[in-house]
Amino acid sequence: MRPHLVIAGISLAVALACLPARAQDPEKIVDQYIKAVGGSKAISKIRTLAIEGTFTTPDGKTGTYTLDTRIPNRYYSELVVADQNVIEAYNGKSAWHQTQSGEVATLLGDEGAQLEAAGQYYNSHLVNAKKNKLGVGFAATLNVRGKDAYDLELTTPTGVKRHVFFDPNSHLIAKEVAVIGGVEQGVLYDDYRSVSGVKFPYKIELHRGNDVYDVSVTRVAVNEPVGERVFDFPRKSQVQLPDLKALFKEIDANQKAIDKLKENYAGTRSEEETEYDKTGKINKREIKEYNFFYLDGSEISTLTRKDGRPLSEEEQRKENEKTQKEIKDLQKAHEKKETKEEKAKEQGKEDKDDDDVGIETFLRVSQFVNPRRERFRGQDVLVFDFEPNPDYKAHKLVEKIVQKLAGVIWIDEKAHDVARLEAYFTGDFRFAGGLLANLQKGTSFIFEQAYINNEVWLPTYEEAHVGVRVLMVKGFKVNAISRYSDYKRFNVESIAAVGKPKNAEPKDPPADSSPAPRPD
Repeated sequence: MRPHLVIAGISLAVALACLPARAQDPEKIVDQYIKAVGGSKAISKIRTLAIEGTFTTPDGKTGTYTLDTRIPNRYYSELVVADQNVIEAYNGKSAWHQTQSGEVATLLGDEGAQLEAAGQYYNSHLVNAKKNKLGVGFAATLNVRGKDAYDLELTTPTGVKRHVFFDPNSHLIAKEVAVIGGVEQGVLYDDYRSVSGVKFPYKIELHRGNDVYDVSVTRVAVNEPVGERVFDFPRKSQVQLPDLKALFKEIDANQKAIDKLKENYAGTRSEEETEYDKTGKINKREIKEYNFFYLDGSEISTLTRKDGRPLSEEEQRKENEKTQKEIKDLQKAHEKKETKEEKAKEQGKEDKDDDDVGIETFLRVSQFVNPRRERFRGQDVLVFDFEPNPDYKAHKLVEKIVQKLAGVIWIDEKAHDVARLEAYFTGDFRFAGGLLANLQKGTSFIFEQAYINNEVWLPTYEEAHVGVRVLMVKGFKVNAISRYSDYKRFNVESIAAVGKPKNAEPKDPPADSSPAPRPD
């Protein structure tokens, strides 16, 4: 028998037990899980998944639980207790929910991003996490039901986080913690059984806010038909879609009037840009603040602060000179465009820039579904989803770009303007065949406006989540967020001496233009 090792009177076993938990390799933990659950080959064959179960609430009410998924990112979760349904869903374009009161509404910002992330997570089963731009990092070793579990933090390209706890012995998932649709949810799994060569839990303990549902799974179905209608808005909540060609034509025709109204306003824009590494950790963050106004439909901005620090006098002078040059260049371009349009008009033609992403491009390239009417920022709006039209053959560059987009749009029919737009790329888009740059699948953006002074919709929030590979070598993920605020009346005729538009004398009291809440 080997002599018992002692360190300062303490056995080696006890000494090791007192040491902090060593960080584990997250990729290895995920690989072990994939093998334990059935292997990547079996998992990759899953196109649809339906899990159904029953439960009894602590107060004696019975209910049912349903989880439906369909690749690439469709998600539908339903809890039915008595005559009340709680539904959360993502249909590949927009996120929505149905509350206990029966209200059906589109989810925005954080809540929408969380449901989109749930759709991606439950359809991928962690296979090809890197390819799916999912950051995976080791967080800690924690206790789950009296046993140690490895806690991995998963981060989507949009910054949504989920904690997944793995049993180090079985390598299966013991627990998940995430915020979905604005509600914190914890899910514990047990009693795994094999279905179609993949292991699924038959005991699910769902913690949703303050409620707990102890679900006994009664059915797991792999690759049985689950139609797109499952994930779409309920028929009763949809309305008749108006003549989109006429509506979009009105919006397009009204743009010049909107641009003229925007010239009455100046404001402040803060810009936050964050770069992430492959695990979802922040590599770099930069914050800038600008003063801006509008000219000929374009935003003219002057940098005033960087990372919370005002610019020096010399830096500010250079920024003001750049602004002056931008104004002159814009005026020249505007004059040239007007001359070109006049010549085209004289010849009986309509001049249209081939690189201009006009409304008619969306009409040709996209198809529109799930129309509904909702309230947005206190205004009645028309909302509908859009997705690529598979029957249209794209020719121009702008058509090819738009045909890669899916999302949801909010339109104020009375003001003839877009109140909000969410879109993401359904596939990679390669510039110059990928030699120049590759804009990666999942790259997304949000554009949001507010109705200012009961007069015009003006930007309040912009967000972009970009995954790009440049020159076939460097790949990076960047989140950029812009917030617009402090809108004031501004006399655009005084731009000749512009340095800091914010200092212009306001003609009216400041408009109420609180920036949109951040959908992190």
